[in-house]
Amino acid sequence: MNKTFTLKSNSVGGQGTLTQEFSGWGCIGQNESPQLSWENAPEGTESFAITMYDPDAPTGSGWWHWLIFDIPANVHELIAGAGDVESGKAPNNSIQSITSYGQRGYGGPCPPVGHGIHQYIITIHALKKASLGLDEKTDPAVVGFNLWANTIEKASLVFYYQRK
Repeated sequence: MNKTFTLKSNSVGGQGTLTQEFSGWGCIGQNESPQLSWENAPEGTESFAITMYDPDAPTGSGWWHWLIFDIPANVHELIAGAGDVESGKAPNNSIQSITSYGQRGYGGPCPPVGHGIHQYIITIHALKKASLGLDEKTDPAVVGFNLWANTIEKASLVFYYQRK
């Protein structure tokens, strides 16, 4: 049996909670990034990147909630809260760039009240380069372009969240 590249989480299932919800912009969550682990990375993986994206945001272009890249190839887990750039919980040498909130690190779900259920797609990218050569001020679209150009394989998990 072929083993497939897989992303898992012990802290978020099919539904997000106040633990993951953003703190700010009218949201009252804890803004804690979920624990994530992955296995069976493809041959040739030099580093990893993780993104979290909401395609349902009423922006015309979605919303980037988290971009962390240059994760060393020997790392296979992010602990809960690693998206807090001040915590020191992210892997050494990894970079967390700005999100659609205009700040670095994890920015949890905060869909508009009454806008319905939004999906949050967390994706791990196995990359063919050890470093994307980008920095913490890089715009999400530029990070995305570089991920597209350097991804060998990717795996995702999806959770849903709404504010009533």
